[in-house]
Amino acid sequence: MAPREEVAVAAAATDKRARFHWGLLAAGALGFCLPLTAAVLPEDRADALYHAYSGGGLEVNGPSYLARKQLGKYTSLFGNYYVDAISSASIDVVTTASQYTERREEKTLGGDFLYEKTLFNLSFTNSEESDFSARSAAFGISHSMFGDLTTVSLGYGQGWDTIRRRATTGSGTDPDFEKKADRQRYRLGLSQVLSKNALINLNYELVTDEGYLNNPYRSVRFLNGSGGYDYQSEVYPNTRTSHALGLKVLYYLPYRAAVHGEVRGFMDTWGINALIGEVGYVHPLGKDWTFEASYRYYTQSRADFYSDLFPRQDAQNYLARDKELSTYVSHGLGLGASYHFAQRGWGFIDKGSLNLKYNYMQFNYQDFRDLRVEGYTPGTEPLYSFSAHVLRLFISIWY
Repeated sequence: MAPREEVAVAAAATDKRARFHWGLLAAGALGFCLPLTAAVLPEDRADALYHAYSGGGLEVNGPSYLARKQLGKYTSLFGNYYVDAISSASIDVVTTASQYTERREEKTLGGDFLYEKTLFNLSFTNSEESDFSARSAAFGISHSMFGDLTTVSLGYGQGWDTIRRRATTGSGTDPDFEKKADRQRYRLGLSQVLSKNALINLNYELVTDEGYLNNPYRSVRFLNGSGGYDYQSEVYPNTRTSHALGLKVLYYLPYRAAVHGEVRGFMDTWGINALIGEVGYVHPLGKDWTFEASYRYYTQSRADFYSDLFPRQDAQNYLARDKELSTYVSHGLGLGASYHFAQRGWGFIDKGSLNLKYNYMQFNYQDFRDLRVEGYTPGTEPLYSFSAHVLRLFISIWY
């Protein structure tokens, strides 16, 4: 889902729509993404997560809670509550606006329904913050065949966004500004067991967006003819279609460890092409501990209508200076540790795990310049780069 996936953490809090997609990804990590294995109901479990992001003048943190319960042999229901507390003094805010704080709350309800070898998945999500609301519904089907060695999955989701803008004076939002955007998401997946040690997943995703797709607070800069530059509002197309294709391979080693590799490609009608590559290793230590490490590389080209500095005002029909639409490269290192407790049961608890995960990311922009540095001719300022740290601490209990 690049660039959505790549900005899932780092750019999430500078763009309303990207933040919402990051919330969905984080929620999926807690256990209610569409399964790609044999058709069985998810186990009863409860998760509590604390997440924290820091990088590029941006701070995001908050809790998330998930509970899942089976009802009989064929139904499993879940609910998730997710919070972002955001404080932003990013380069975009510092150069064109003032620091702000806000809070986003996301609530999801859904269920899985099993019929023979077919698993149905249905979920509804509502996300609210002071100037942005997002609602979505998703439906998926997963079917196992050939002795549960092959699983085919289909998914469809639709989202409805309402974009508002903070008032220029006083508090609240501008009563004269309210925009809409609709999203549709189609997914196709194939999971194949190659051997007792090897598993492969192939996934395709098509996303269409229509409506107001840019951020109401963003501006582009243009040369003013006096040796300096001025600003005007961004203007985006009101439609966007993207395609993403991913391949993931998982191989279990003889000593209970595992290695995995993944490659994903992305392209859209805005001219962005992106590629993500990731490798990882998971290693158990004794019966109680599991450690993991991963490396991710990401690269993308700029959108057709992006420029760090336009030659004049209204230089073209569409204008963008969002750094996440520019050309950039990122590197990421991930580390994790899990402690498994109560493996023989403890009261109503069947088992549990305590998990700590840390990610370090470095972003290097190729055509987005740092306007905080003074004394340069417009268009020759240093290129912008920053590093980010992400921490996730969560406990999972099966019951």
